[in-house]
Amino acid sequence: MVIQSQEVSARRQESSRREERAHRILDAAAALIMRWGYNKTTIDDIARQAGVAKGTIYLHWKTREDLFAALIQREGMALGEDFKRRIATDPVGATLQGIYKHTALALLKRPLLKALVLRDVDVLGKLARSQQTTAAYVEKLTGFKTYIELLREHGQVRTDISLKAQVYVVSAILTGFFVVAPLLPVEYALSDDEMADLIGETVRCTLESGRAASPDGLQAASHAFMQYVNRAMTVAEEQLQRELDS
Repeated sequence: MVIQSQEVSARRQESSRREERAHRILDAAAALIMRWGYNKTTIDDIARQAGVAKGTIYLHWKTREDLFAALIQREGMALGEDFKRRIATDPVGATLQGIYKHTALALLKRPLLKALVLRDVDVLGKLARSQQTTAAYVEKLTGFKTYIELLREHGQVRTDISLKAQVYVVSAILTGFFVVAPLLPVEYALSDDEMADLIGETVRCTLESGRAASPDGLQAASHAFMQYVNRAMTVAEEQLQRELDS
């Protein structure tokens, strides 16, 4: 019994060391990609930055693309947790306005995910248009479409334009604010909070119906959306954990 307990303890310690090492590798990859861009970041660079042997990286991920996918998953999970905290502390967080405000704030703190949203080729290189990132984006739009449908059913957003148009508009608003920011003179620069508030207000003015949301309707929409967020995070967490433990 004592020997079995020692073996279990040893396995747990080894698993913890592998996970810590994998996170260190991902931290190194994130720093280098933001500094040099994906195309110029090599496995050798990442290994040197992380303080591990090159072969150690391949114990976790077979290719550089696999490593990057894990990095995006980890970033997405961190964004999801941040987003959930923001929504939970905002009385109107589950409205379309609130969701886009808090999405913007969470993205502004994670430049790698912001680059993914913008398909920034300077940062992401060929991955900006990869099938992997495109598929992930389509999956997120599908989940968001379900949420918009529920808001329409409860009269919280306009129904005089199509659901397809509404998904297009909210995506264009968020992306448009991010794209235009670096193009404007410095005197027009906004703080993160100002930009997020303005994104939320633009979504509200453009798409919300103007009718006061019923408590039941708001609760139903909030519950449905958070279920979608939690499901997506659970799948991502399970997949990432398998890679970290490999």
